[in-house]
Amino acid sequence: MTGRVLIWAGGLTAVASVVGLIVYFAVQGFHWGDTVGVIGAVVGIAGLLLAVYGMILVRRDQPAGGERSVHIGQQATHEGMVSTGDGAINIQMKGTASGHGNVYQAGRDQHIDQRTIERQTVLPDDVVWPVAEVEAPPGLVNVPGHQHVFVGRGDELEELDTALRAPGGVVVAAVHGLGGVGKSTLAARYAAVHAVQAATEERAGPDETVFHPVWWITADTAEAVQAGLAGLAAALQPELKTALDVEALAERGLAWLGCHEGWLVVLDNVNDPAHIAPLMDRTMRGRVLVTSRLGQGWHRFGAKVLRLDVLTEEQAIDLLTQIAAPNGTNGAVLDGSAELVAELGFLPLAVEQAAAYLHQNQLSPRQYLQLLAASPTAVYDQTAEGSDARTIARIWRITLDRLTTGTPLAGDLLRILAWYAPEAVPRALLDGLNELKGWEESAAPPLLQAALGKLAAYNMITLTPDTVTVHRLVQAVARTPDDHGEPGGADPHRQPEAITASLQTANQLMYRTVPADLADIADPVGWSGGQQLMPHMDALGAHLLTVAYGPWTSLLLTS
Repeated sequence: MTGRVLIWAGGLTAVASVVGLIVYFAVQGFHWGDTVGVIGAVVGIAGLLLAVYGMILVRRDQPAGGERSVHIGQQATHEGMVSTGDGAINIQMKGTASGHGNVYQAGRDQHIDQRTIERQTVLPDDVVWPVAEVEAPPGLVNVPGHQHVFVGRGDELEELDTALRAPGGVVVAAVHGLGGVGKSTLAARYAAVHAVQAATEERAGPDETVFHPVWWITADTAEAVQAGLAGLAAALQPELKTALDVEALAERGLAWLGCHEGWLVVLDNVNDPAHIAPLMDRTMRGRVLVTSRLGQGWHRFGAKVLRLDVLTEEQAIDLLTQIAAPNGTNGAVLDGSAELVAELGFLPLAVEQAAAYLHQNQLSPRQYLQLLAASPTAVYDQTAEGSDARTIARIWRITLDRLTTGTPLAGDLLRILAWYAPEAVPRALLDGLNELKGWEESAAPPLLQAALGKLAAYNMITLTPDTVTVHRLVQAVARTPDDHGEPGGADPHRQPEAITASLQTANQLMYRTVPADLADIADPVGWSGGQQLMPHMDALGAHLLTVAYGPWTSLLLTS
């Protein structure tokens, strides 16, 4: 603005001086040394100089070709690459304007108004170019190694491959299931197989699926997703790793995914679909594989949803043998394998950890079963040295922490259901919970249905319109008090008092359901619902053998 004022003022002064001198000399005639003429000439020259100076100021404030300004408006935050226009350097600038503050970069000057720059990094011009022009280096793979011990799952891998080979822009597959069922292992196996093909440039034919790059992101929090995207950007351009902060790198990684195709990103252990929404909203191509304990909410991303179940008995024994006896062994050493994997519900993580413990302590499966019967708390919470630090108890504690926030009845229901058989329980058995003393408000029908829905959403139970089923190992852990504690404190969902109270409640619910006439109980075929309830009466009776809770206990045990 100042430069333009000087141009106009100087220019007008010079023009007025010239016009005045012409009129004056026309009337008076030209004479050397004329005082008025000298003054007019000096004024005209001064006006010209003033105009020239104004032009210099304007020229200095104008951005050169290829430059751009970065403006931070009211209460805003911005950071990005800003070219200085001379082709020599790039500026990484971050700032937050307050009130009507402004920050902008133009020409070679940085202008600041009511604002303090937090950080500014100077980058060489040759390391910053549009992400669309950045190519992934050959063999760019980031996949964890826990897929090396792998059994079965052939049908699941094929189903996953079919889902991710579907045509379209961005294709999403979401694998969900109970914690410890092997979701991450399945995803890692799939990613590793196709990553190896991409790295070695193997091609098995036109039907083969090859991705490049393959990138694994632990996505249990929004911050973890950001860190994973930042890691991708740093792997694509290592020279930016120390120059940019996590936010800027994550933004660059996200932008790269948005303008390239042929890649596979695995988002492992997603707790909340909202954590990955920013990534999904900006990727229009490529393939995304999600793993989560949560079975709901993936429709918003158009995902193909796959529920992962436990291993078969044969697969579970194979897994146990590979880890417990990696060099081969005789049948006597692994005596009781079938019984052990059945007791563990064929759950992969539980089988893997039991096998590692057998190998470390040189025990047989039968000896492990004896330890499990004598000290279930210690066995559920321990791992072999060097193995995965996650235990079934710790994994499910994290899930229940999330579930019971806002829905405390979910934890109560799981403890109550833990005393029945690991088979389908009629939902009608729970309908009278709010009629029991102390449950009138906390177990009202809407709250009961909300709790069941949350437990099912996180795969802690299997829900049908008429029944609810709990995995046998979930039941075993839920009814085992955590009385020894951990570094992080005892499990709040396995307090002895709460577990004892849940047994009494399970007994009361069953007592309300059985016929008043003992003859009807003795003939479950003629008793409506009797055949479905008998396994649960047997299981409950077995747990009540050493405990007395009133006349209904005697009734159940006698029947």
